[in-house]
Amino acid sequence: MRIPGLGEVTKDDGVGGYVSDELPVKVFRGEACRLILEEYDDADKDAFHEAVDNLLRADESVLLAASSAVFMYYEQIRQYLSPSEMALLDIRVPDDVWNYVQFGKDIYIIRRSRGDHRVYASIECECAWEVEHGLQIVLRDGRSITKVGPFDGHLTYSDAFGRSDMEDVIYPAW
Repeated sequence: MRIPGLGEVTKDDGVGGYVSDELPVKVFRGEACRLILEEYDDADKDAFHEAVDNLLRADESVLLAASSAVFMYYEQIRQYLSPSEMALLDIRVPDDVWNYVQFGKDIYIIRRSRGDHRVYASIECECAWEVEHGLQIVLRDGRSITKVGPFDGHLTYSDAFGRSDMEDVIYPAW
């Protein structure tokens, strides 16, 4: 099957959707990633096409706009790190966090089942300060980062905690 912006894709029930070949994704520093479209057959395909197009056209400025939120995540975890773990990190300002993130190879394009029902892009990354839970980055409509933090599979903090007042929270300041 051909999907606009992705070309030929393969249906893979093992990952739960249509899978593209690896493509460079500028917002994630040009890393080659596969895009996996979940529930594409049952959805408004135009919204998926728009999210894919937005994601592939977004540049690193979208990523950098979320630096302070990712830095808050790092700051929350830092207190639990050992001195030897801290010695491996040189994170002094928000933009430094990206030096310790390795972007995942799969980006899931998913329609949110609650709330706004929009299409989101979610990627699971590794990060040096939280090796167990990593870093999840979520973009609404493939355009702007709307959630960062430990990977939990949720597309918003509103969904994660069942709280409508957290709809626009990128990272909660506990």
